[in-house]
Amino acid sequence: MKPLGVNWFIEGYIDFEHKKYLLLSYLQEINRHFDKSRLYPNLADLIFHYNNLVDFKKNKSLLQQAFPQRLTQADIDAVKLTYQKIIQDDQSMQEIEQIIAYAMAQMNPAIQIGKEIYDFVESHLNIDPIGIMPLMPYHGYFSLRNGKERTGFIYEYQITIFEGKDDKYRGININFLENYEYSIVNTPEAMKLKLINRNKFMPNPAVYYVHSDISFPLEQTLLPVAKRSLVKYISNAA
Repeated sequence: MKPLGVNWFIEGYIDFEHKKYLLLSYLQEINRHFDKSRLYPNLADLIFHYNNLVDFKKNKSLLQQAFPQRLTQADIDAVKLTYQKIIQDDQSMQEIEQIIAYAMAQMNPAIQIGKEIYDFVESHLNIDPIGIMPLMPYHGYFSLRNGKERTGFIYEYQITIFEGKDDKYRGININFLENYEYSIVNTPEAMKLKLINRNKFMPNPAVYYVHSDISFPLEQTLLPVAKRSLVKYISNAA
């Protein structure tokens, strides 16, 4: 998929038909992934671009805080220079406003489809704590099982808290450890004992068994949704 540039709607030749072609090509590829239940990084990228359009439309100025995640200082300088050129050109600004209105109208249905897929995956995801949980479950392990597959994937996780502009947010860092073959003997409880015996520095780690009822693309869908769901689960439990 050819990605859209951060400022695709104002950079280069500002022409509605040209920008429409770029956008529809991008959305066609996004929808191909959604048709196969592949959410990430497609949904996050789509929401990023939609929010950029919202910010531009709302502020009519391109400040650094409007693009906090992906702009370097060089990007910011280039955007400001571009903006200074087009703000004095009413025709260009009208063209940009037309592009933005069209793009938002086209992106919104795709975002809704992505969110519906996300909600569907989350509704088929189960999180079970294994054994006695520590008082501070922000560092531990989880095993991820994809549908009826016998092989699970064990990860170490650590939940972090960071300050946003208006609130505190929780993120999660994970590290893949190994595969795990589930059987009558190799249960989630047996998995926890194995982890305890291997890592003595955590005598009673938080361990979760995360499993879905049906199979999904692992890296593009199940794992990202499982990470977010685990953060939500632990935050609510704590």
